[in-house]
Amino acid sequence: MRKNPLNKGIIMENAAGIGTMTSEMVEARARELAAINGRPSSEPSETDYQQAKRELTGETEMDPQEESSASVPDSDGWNPVPGSTGRQAADSLGEDEDAEGRSESAQMFEEGVSEAEHDQMRQASRADEKSDEAEP
Repeated sequence: MRKNPLNKGIIMENAAGIGTMTSEMVEARARELAAINGRPSSEPSETDYQQAKRELTGETEMDPQEESSASVPDSDGWNPVPGSTGRQAADSLGEDEDAEGRSESAQMFEEGVSEAEHDQMRQASRADEKSDEAEP
């Protein structure tokens, strides 16, 4: 079965596609992230917005080492020794494998676990908000 590369980053809710990402979607997710992290949902930080946008577009989070190497200008990044012959590139991954070598079913499993964790965190933050409102 061939995998459609255009399906990467598709936004779905309960296995139903919800279309193109909008600024309202980013705002709502940023507010959720603020609540999950124990801050008022009415005041999401810039980091919340960046993470929300990454999550909704399907971008991977960059670790600090990758960020620093990505910010280096191309002219400073690689300076091979003149006359070097190089080496053979590693074998490429299969069509249904991601960069970490996980199969499509393993990727779907991981997405399901992530969605379940996300739902649990949202429910816990809502429960905390309700218990705070109930106490005078």
